[in-house]
Amino acid sequence: MKNLRKTLVQKRKQLDKLQQNSSALSALFLFRKFLTMTHHKKIGLYLHAFGEIHTRLLIQECYKFKKDVFLPMICNMNNKLVWVKVSRNQYRNQRFSHHPLGMKEPMASRGHAISHLDLVVMPLVACDHKGTRVGMGGGFYDRTLANAPHQPFRLGLAHTFQFVDQILPRQVWDQPLDALLTPDHIYHFKR
Repeated sequence: MKNLRKTLVQKRKQLDKLQQNSSALSALFLFRKFLTMTHHKKIGLYLHAFGEIHTRLLIQECYKFKKDVFLPMICNMNNKLVWVKVSRNQYRNQRFSHHPLGMKEPMASRGHAISHLDLVVMPLVACDHKGTRVGMGGGFYDRTLANAPHQPFRLGLAHTFQFVDQILPRQVWDQPLDALLTPDHIYHFKR
């Protein structure tokens, strides 16, 4: 598992600007289609930081569709994610702080539990045909979803090469996806 994670993270980081822009535009087309077919109002997204598909266009699309956008912030007391509502103006002004792990977070003192969301778009390193998601290894999404009384729809977002043919090992604590969006397709899974 460590080798697969390392290989895919490296491959993600090696994508050039043109490849990233192409992936983001293709993902946007499918994300727009997904939004029109669902009734999700409160949407949790993330700010890309480690070669993931860039989320800027998806976030802007949520604002166009009059959706509420929430961004994750790591709660240092329990290493779970809390979700901070970010207005279009706040997002435009890029009022974010840098977390020691390397990603940006909204600047706020409090956030909502993941149960507050209707949809959570999750980054990943790999995903298989059963919806098993491999993240960066910190377990933040798994811990956050594990005991949530209300489970939002879980949509993974990944480059096409991150959807792997092999069956990934799933531990008891691993939280599977409901669907995966790549630049080429939306895959649905049974949880």
